[in-house]
Amino acid sequence: MHDTDTQTTALRTLIVDDEPLAVERVQVICAEIPAVRVVGTASDGAAALRLAEKLEPDLVLLDMTMPELDGLGVARHFAAQPQAPVVIFVTAHDHFAVEAFDLEAVDYVLKPVAADRLERAIERAVARRGQLDKDRGRQKNSRYLEELWVPHRSELLRIAVSEVHQIDAERDYVRLHVGGADSGRSYLLLQTIAGLEERLDPEQFIRIHRSTILRRDHIRGLRHDGLGVWSAELVNGEALRIGRTYLARVKAMAGR
Repeated sequence: MHDTDTQTTALRTLIVDDEPLAVERVQVICAEIPAVRVVGTASDGAAALRLAEKLEPDLVLLDMTMPELDGLGVARHFAAQPQAPVVIFVTAHDHFAVEAFDLEAVDYVLKPVAADRLERAIERAVARRGQLDKDRGRQKNSRYLEELWVPHRSELLRIAVSEVHQIDAERDYVRLHVGGADSGRSYLLLQTIAGLEERLDPEQFIRIHRSTILRRDHIRGLRHDGLGVWSAELVNGEALRIGRTYLARVKAMAGR
């Protein structure tokens, strides 16, 4: 049994999922985590909103796919509230990660839920809640992404956008090149390059080709290859051709 002080400070938690077995599994895991106290469960989005209004949870463990009002719809409703609960998405699908982060969800846990994975997500929720309490009265209003979730093995990794130095289009996906230029780490994300470009800070990133976005500080210089063809020289020595559509914007970056 947890002590009274722990119970008092634990995050009041609402579990939302239309699958009874999924709710039961998450409840069992939460019973072993002192940082949370389950105060209610809901089996659909509309019920989740009604319960949240009465229970005022600190944390919502939210399924993504539910009939009628889905998890994204519930999270959008919460995001519009001044005292919104922290949201962790718990889902069998990995392709909603960009939308989830856009709604400032603290994490994105894939089913079947592993106890250690959910516990790590809840640790992040505790940290986020503490930060929200410190920042109460101030609103974060940035329209640009600061982090991304990418599928990797059986979970999703959080990657700071500042770690991404190159983004390449691969059909309906983008490939994120992460870390140092020679690290070789890259991840696929189900997102169009145009859609991702809209969510990146143009002070930090620039599109040089229909298939390529670069972080500005990864560009060492521009090179004229003749016949109106230009290339961007990267800090690792590689040169990438600049598309004609994007040439004027890239030159403007260099003051040309």
